[in-house]
Formats: sequence, C-alpha cells, structure tokens
Amino acid sequence: MDHSPGFLALVNDAKRRITEVSVAEARARLTANPQAVLLDVREDQEWNAGHAAGAVHLGKGILERDLESLYPDKHSELILYCGGGFRSALACDVAQKLGYQKVSSLIGGYKLLVAAGWPTAKP
Repeated sequence: MDHSPGFLALVNDAKRRITEVSVAEARARLTANPQAVLLDVREDQEWNAGHAAGAVHLGKGILERDLESLYPDKHSELILYCGGGFRSALACDVAQKLGYQKVSSLIGGYKLLVAAGWPTAKP
C-alpha cells in the first residue's frame, strides 16, 4: 500500500519512541508471559476477514477510549499489530502516552504473521 508522506512522517516520529518486535520475538514473549496480550488494532472489517488466533480486538479508533478499562494494569504486556506495522506503531505511541510501560508494535503486522504461519481465526 502506498502511504502519504504525512502519514509516514507521523509513523516514523512514533517509531523513535516505541519498541518494535519481530514475529519470533512476539511468539517468545507470548510464550514466556501467558498474561501478555496480542492486540489487533485494525478496523472491524479487517478483524472480521481474519486475525491472529488468540488475539484481542481493539481498533485504533477506540483504543484511547477503551484501553484503560480493558487493561487497567499499566504494567500489562501488550503487543500491538495492524495490517503492516504502521498503525500499530501509532497506537503503541498512544498507549505509552497513556502510561503503559510494556507495549510494543509488531514489525510487519498481520501480513508477516500470516507469512510466518501464525494460526489465524475468524469471528
């Protein structure tokens, strides 16, 4: 997908402040910490078309509103993904601004999860 220069500038700015993890690192973190959450921040229609098995859906559009009520512990480990790793970087930046300390963005997003053979599901 071609992204606008302004969007890419926002993403690159956010990426200077966040942590990104690979699919292998995400798998290891989720295995090591059963309380860790794989959080899909894509739009509803993307989630409904398919998502990572075991993921929780909280679209980027409502993340700021609902994250604290779903995960009140600011020490919760959250691994965010979107379609390709751009929106999740922005959402990760927002989560950090909300006070979450163990939050990371999945490099390559859902596309790389699928390419890596991650199990998927549909609602």
